[in-house]
Amino acid sequence: MARLDGKVAIITGAGSGIGRAAARLFAREGAKVGVADVNAQRAEAVAAAITDTGGDAIAIAADVTKAADCERMVNETVKRFGKLDIMYNNAGISPMGLVHEMSEADWRKVIDICLTGVFLGTKYALPHLMKQGGVVLNTASIAGITGQPGLPHYCAAKHGVIGFTKVVALDYAKYKVRAAAICPGAVVTNIGESMGISVDPETTRKLGAALHPLGRACEPEDIANAALFLASDDAAMVSGVILTVDGAWTCGHTFPVPAQ
Repeated sequence: MARLDGKVAIITGAGSGIGRAAARLFAREGAKVGVADVNAQRAEAVAAAITDTGGDAIAIAADVTKAADCERMVNETVKRFGKLDIMYNNAGISPMGLVHEMSEADWRKVIDICLTGVFLGTKYALPHLMKQGGVVLNTASIAGITGQPGLPHYCAAKHGVIGFTKVVALDYAKYKVRAAAICPGAVVTNIGESMGISVDPETTRKLGAALHPLGRACEPEDIANAALFLASDDAAMVSGVILTVDGAWTCGHTFPVPAQ
């Protein structure tokens, strides 16, 4: 039996990268998926790819910084599929900057997408999850457990996501709602667009190989596989957990060891 048979999931930022990989995987594992993205064309392409291969998905154009969009995103999914079991708050951006040069608008944009967007998605999903139990899954980052140069707003947001996740796990356990966050390392995605840079996948893979002790960058599918576990009944007693998927990056600094 597929691991998400009978489940209904919403995934934000599902038009590309981690969200797209998760949407495809969740659908293959039996879930009906609300593919949400601020870019309507990307959302439609992912939903079409799922339905073309026998899955069930709908595309939803939604800006996670807007409460009305998040409420509509949830309502459209429930209207189409009858319920909601998994809310995967994945949308995010990661521009770089220094505190003394940063505008308030730039600060707020990252906080609004990466943190407030998680709050809003969860807020409107919870009344449905509380009916029969379910999962709130959030994309945090290794920047949520460490400092990362040039990313003060992103680090602040992702640290906030981790704290938020733990509180949701505590407050809604009585409703059989679980909450968890994933902290990816360097992932081969298009998030560089939000930094105003264009980095080809092979360059990202080379950089990732240098950063991760396991010797390679994370692929979107690596994060999607972790999300599948946390969203499935295999993780029935896993809640409040912060799962790093970073090839041991955050275990500590590495240094050359002389050959024996």
